[in-house]
Amino acid sequence: MEKIPYRTLINGEIPPWVMRFIKHTGKAINTYSMIREQDTVLLSASGGKDSLALALALSIRRNWLPITYNLKALMINWIEHPIPDEFREKLTTYFTDLGYDFTIVDEHQYPESFKGEFNCYLCSRNRRRVLFNYCEEHSIGLVAMGHHLDDLVETSLMNLCFRANFSTMQPVQPFFDGKIHIIRPMIEIHESVTQRLADVYDLPVVKPVCPYDQTNIRARLKPIIKDLSHLDKLSREHIYHAHQFTGRL
Repeated sequence: MEKIPYRTLINGEIPPWVMRFIKHTGKAINTYSMIREQDTVLLSASGGKDSLALALALSIRRNWLPITYNLKALMINWIEHPIPDEFREKLTTYFTDLGYDFTIVDEHQYPESFKGEFNCYLCSRNRRRVLFNYCEEHSIGLVAMGHHLDDLVETSLMNLCFRANFSTMQPVQPFFDGKIHIIRPMIEIHESVTQRLADVYDLPVVKPVCPYDQTNIRARLKPIIKDLSHLDKLSREHIYHAHQFTGRL
């Protein structure tokens, strides 16, 4: 089936299911006071379906709001596993169409400081380092990440089952005494919704290379969570509501 151009959404041809996605994302933003008047939001753009879906929601919802905010996007291109040149152009066009100031930076996925070690934690820490350095250089205080409800549930189960700690990623997470906040506007969105967006529309999805993509604990928890949802279709929401979250101060 031929995919629908994403520009139809920008032009206002938004079907009800996409409208629900955008409004549900907006609901989380409002609940946790994630974005305020004249904020500059830096989107962490991996090139995957989730960050591209979030880019759509953050851009389109601005048309309906009485406030305005500025959108930037930063993509980290790992030198060891670079994205194809054609996707540099596609992603630049996509984010420009959505009104983002888009930047791609080339960084080493395995810096010398790792001393030959590499795992999911070190990779995540390295990505965050690049993002925070960019924020400091450009005086940005908000970083939006494309984590969704399934990510939250996976993190909850990982911490509970393997660390004896019932904690998870936060909708709003402060760093450096609140100088920078990470926000997760899709924290109430099922992964199936972002997958549907990528299936229906011609989003320039480029899957980042990950050596542990299919073997890490997070990937192995996905079928377990799917089984839980067969027992109770709201199992993800129950885990979400079991946490006590606070908004941006």
